[in-house]
Amino acid sequence: MADATKKFDAVDNSTQIHEILSSVYNSLVEKGYNPINQIVGYILSEDPTYITNYKNARSLIARLDRDELLQELLMSYLGKK
Repeated sequence: MADATKKFDAVDNSTQIHEILSSVYNSLVEKGYNPINQIVGYILSEDPTYITNYKNARSLIARLDRDELLQELLMSYLGKK
């Protein structure tokens, strides 16, 4: 069964993800960055330097599992929440 699809179950903590992502977004805006570009860069590369240290944003986003973050973003985009 090497070709079997793996099932992925993320913890349902969408409120925490939303709060952290909003805080990181606001910190990036306050520092003059384009928050969408910076967060996308972080998600694609997992390089924390895309996120500012201002207001502890870098350590906040590091608390999130990238898979959970992507799942939450996709579900929100598709209106599944």
